[in-house]
Amino acid sequence: MSLTAPWLLVPGVLVVAALAVAATMTARRRRTALAAAGVDVAAGRRGPQLGIWLSLAGIAVLTFAAAGPAASVPVSRAAGTVIVAVDVSNSMGATDVTPTRLDAAKKAAAAFVAAQPDSVDVGVVAFQDGALTTHQPSADHAAAEEAIDRLKVTGGTSLAEAILTSLSAITGRTVRLGADGSAPDLGYWSSATIVLFSDGEDGGTGANTGTGGSGGSSSGGSTGGGGADAAGATEAAAEAAQAAGVHVETVGVGTTAGATVEVDGYRLHTALDEDTLKAIAQTTGGSYHPASQASELDGVASAIDLRRTTQHEDLPLAGAFTAFAVLLLAAGAVPTILRTGRVA
Repeated sequence: MSLTAPWLLVPGVLVVAALAVAATMTARRRRTALAAAGVDVAAGRRGPQLGIWLSLAGIAVLTFAAAGPAASVPVSRAAGTVIVAVDVSNSMGATDVTPTRLDAAKKAAAAFVAAQPDSVDVGVVAFQDGALTTHQPSADHAAAEEAIDRLKVTGGTSLAEAILTSLSAITGRTVRLGADGSAPDLGYWSSATIVLFSDGEDGGTGANTGTGGSGGSSSGGSTGGGGADAAGATEAAAEAAQAAGVHVETVGVGTTAGATVEVDGYRLHTALDEDTLKAIAQTTGGSYHPASQASELDGVASAIDLRRTTQHEDLPLAGAFTAFAVLLLAAGAVPTILRTGRVA
C-alpha cells in the first residue's frame, strides 16, 4: 500500500494525539471530582468513554484517508506490438472469397486494428516477392487502417520475407538470415505478435534480406544462404520468430478448391495452402485461423487472442477509508445521543 500525500499524516496524527490526551485528562479530572463528591465513578461511564474513543478512531481513519492510500493491484491487459502482415501477391486477386481475397483480407485486417486498445502499437507490412513496412508500429491505429486500405495486388509471394520484415519492424533493426540459413539473435520480444493474412502459396526463392526499422522494401526474390528454397527459408524465418518469443497468428484467406487468376496474360490456378500457414503458426506458438468465406474473416478480430501482460496499477482506497471513518464517527455519536438526547 502507498500514500499519495503522506505529509498529511503529520498534522492529522498531531490532532488525533492532542484530542486523545485532552480526552484522557478530562476523564481523569471528572473521575477525581466525582470521587471527591462520593459518586461511584465506575457506574454508567463505559458508554460515554466508548463513544469518545470511537469518535477519535473515526478522526484517525479520516486522517489516513486524506493521505490518499492506494493499493497496487495486478491488471491483465493486451499490450505490446502487433504487426499486421498482408499478402498482396497476384494470387490474392482471386475471387473465391468475395469480392477478392485481398479485399476481404483488408477488411478483416482493418477491423482487427480498430478492435485493438490504445495500449497496443500496430504496424503494417505488405508482402509479395519482397516485403515493405508501410506503417511503423505506433499507437496511431487510424494511420494503420489507412495503410491497409492502400494495399494493391502485385508480384509473387515470399512468406519468409513477410516474417523477416515484420521482425525488423518489431526490433527496429534489419533482420536477415545468415549464409547458412541461420537467424541472428534478436533478443526476446514476448509482447510482440505478427498477424499474417495470406493464402499460403509460397512462391519465394528464399530470403536473405529483411526490411530495416526505417521501413524500406526488401529485395524481392532474393536467394537465401546456400540457395535455400521457399519452404526452407520460411521455416528458418519462423524459427527466428520463435527464438525471439514472437508468435505468428496466421489467417488463411481463400479456399482449398481455389480459383483462376490472370497474370501477365496467363491464367493460373491458385488455392489456399493451409499446411504452410499451420506450420508457421505451430512453429512460433501461434494459431491458425481458417477464413474461406468473407463472413469468417469478419470474425478474425475476436478470434485472435493477443499476448497479455500484467501491469500493476494503483487502486485508490480513500473512499473506502472515508466510509469506514463515517461509520466510526456515527458509532461514537450514539452513546452521546442516548445519554443526553442531543448530538453534542
